[in-house]
Amino acid sequence: MDYTIGIDIGTTSTKCVLYDLKGKVIAHANRGYRLYQTEPGMAEEDPDEIFSAVIATMKQVLTDIDSHDLKFVSFSTAMHSLILMDQQDEPLTRAITWADNRAVSYSDELITNGLGAEIYSKTGTPIHPMAPLSKMLWLQKEHPDLFDQAKKFIDIKSYIFFKLFGIYKVDYSIASATGMFNIFDLKWEPQVLKLLNIEETRLPEVVSTTDSVKEIVPKYGKMLGIDADVPFVFGASDGVLSNLGVNAIDPGVVAVTIGTSGAVRVVVDKPIVDPEGKLFCYALTKNKWVVGGPVNNGGIVFRWVRDQLFDSKLSYEELTEKADKVPAGSKGLLFQPYLGGERAPIWNAYARGSFFGLTRQHGRDEMIRSALEGIVFNLYSVMCLIEKITGKPTSIQATGGFARSTMWRQMLADVFDQDVVVPESFESSCLGAVVLGMYAQGYVDDLSVVKDMVGVTDVHHPNVDNVKVYQELFPIWQRVTEALEPEYKQIAKFQNK
Repeated sequence: MDYTIGIDIGTTSTKCVLYDLKGKVIAHANRGYRLYQTEPGMAEEDPDEIFSAVIATMKQVLTDIDSHDLKFVSFSTAMHSLILMDQQDEPLTRAITWADNRAVSYSDELITNGLGAEIYSKTGTPIHPMAPLSKMLWLQKEHPDLFDQAKKFIDIKSYIFFKLFGIYKVDYSIASATGMFNIFDLKWEPQVLKLLNIEETRLPEVVSTTDSVKEIVPKYGKMLGIDADVPFVFGASDGVLSNLGVNAIDPGVVAVTIGTSGAVRVVVDKPIVDPEGKLFCYALTKNKWVVGGPVNNGGIVFRWVRDQLFDSKLSYEELTEKADKVPAGSKGLLFQPYLGGERAPIWNAYARGSFFGLTRQHGRDEMIRSALEGIVFNLYSVMCLIEKITGKPTSIQATGGFARSTMWRQMLADVFDQDVVVPESFESSCLGAVVLGMYAQGYVDDLSVVKDMVGVTDVHHPNVDNVKVYQELFPIWQRVTEALEPEYKQIAKFQNK
């Protein structure tokens, strides 16, 4: 029997899934790692802990098969990580993740001086401290000793491939999320290289998402029990592969994900940038690009509601049952879900959360529902931006932990006023990586084969009465956000004293 492996290197864990060539899950494994946050704004991970997780999960899923039957391994990876490598090819830093906020003053400066808009128009990466561009400016100015010592500036996937194959290469998809890569020319952007005062040789070589490499370092091949001729496909980023993995690749089909954070994404056939600079455009393949917006505040807000307003021992199912008893609109209680700053749609690292419209008639149950509605309103505001450049969606594919909640899925259908489809596919980014690998290795002619693999567990249609309520409340929610935005920086400064 023939097998494939899809690996998703995420922010909190690495997931590894063994599939057959029809997309059936044979085995899966998951290994978590620590997030280092020892100073304000820091969010780092140990690249060797992540590498160990990749090796451990691969070994686990390969346990019960003949390794000669493994046809390829393909990768999905979280975006925006940055690792500095020294002259001996050892890490000078941990992996600085997308959630690290220490470069905020440098992204602010790029926005203020107008250079950010110019760079965004070429790279498709919104100006924000998440991006390696901002991180490198921060390191250059505040840690010049590290910056000057660096032989290479790489991401976590490049680090994994370096360990396994001794090469420094990065795929188009991860490169297109750095803020340093020209998505129209498919090259490192000269304007950014000049800004950072670095040579292109200090960055990895850029390759297609469908490229692959063989001849794994012998000790790792022996450790995993796999042959040296097994191809390792570079793959793409987790966001774009999640779209592929839930079959959201046709025009008008939108993927909405809510995990710890969240995102709204749609596939287009060429790179497009948003005139307002609020949407990303990242590569899936050379002729498929993903436009969308990521949000910081998804399920993590729901967790805050549980832990702070209720009891951390309560299950999320019990909380949603409480919220389900409250009418749509939470009796006029609105929630801005910005507990951890925000990326799309406002791109404001200083943003803070708030309840608006609170009265004595509101209790904790209304606060639960209002928080969930606030998360979905925020995602819908991202969708409104996407509509301006790609048109109105035809359907929504819902993924992430929230998709297990019938009530939350229905809320999404009502706020978006669209049918919401819940795919059956297991670990969408892993499946997306494998489908891209099958295409890269010639097992399938195009990516549409994924539709036969994902299945459908449920479809939700908009509730007309709830749609009317949300259409009345959403403009108020938007105006409240706009009114509060000028004060976010001031309250954040006070809180940071």
